[in-house]
Amino acid sequence: MRRTAELLYEHQVKDDARRRLGNRVVVSEDRGELFLYAGSENAAREAEQLVRDLLAQHQMDADATLSHWHPAEEQWEDAGVPLPETAEQRHAEHERLIAEETEDSQACGYGLWEVRCDLPTHREAVALAAHLKAEGYQVTRRWKFLCLFADNEDAVNDLAKAVQRDAPTKATVHTEEGVFVNGTAPLFPD
Repeated sequence: MRRTAELLYEHQVKDDARRRLGNRVVVSEDRGELFLYAGSENAAREAEQLVRDLLAQHQMDADATLSHWHPAEEQWEDAGVPLPETAEQRHAEHERLIAEETEDSQACGYGLWEVRCDLPTHREAVALAAHLKAEGYQVTRRWKFLCLFADNEDAVNDLAKAVQRDAPTKATVHTEEGVFVNGTAPLFPD
């Protein structure tokens, strides 16, 4: 497929490819798979046909799938699967995603989402950790860093707001999916 990517690149620089695809189709290759990213289904189908024509010219063949990004589910899925159109459908998909994240966290035995707080000084970290623990939060402190875990993205965003509200002005607070060592344990276990 690397040769396919090279052929496609050579073909794209030609005026015909530019007229047919414009500069809005991005091409990448990873481990022998060629990926075309387009802004619309029509552009993706046209790019697919262009690649098929190019492959045929060189007596090559390939399997192709057309997928679209599903923002609520945060994954690629078949382009035939309709995206949610109404607020109710989007809400239902969001709730399903949150339930899956919670289930995954509970299966692991710890929250797979985390709030990280980097404080200017060790003293401020100790004070904020004590304050948050007094409010009932489970806090892990390492020098001037605090880490609090949550079961899902909604919970971690709420937790970050609480930490930000109580943190000193120069503290930085951010959320992310948990960082793991060997894929099994949180970086800041209790």
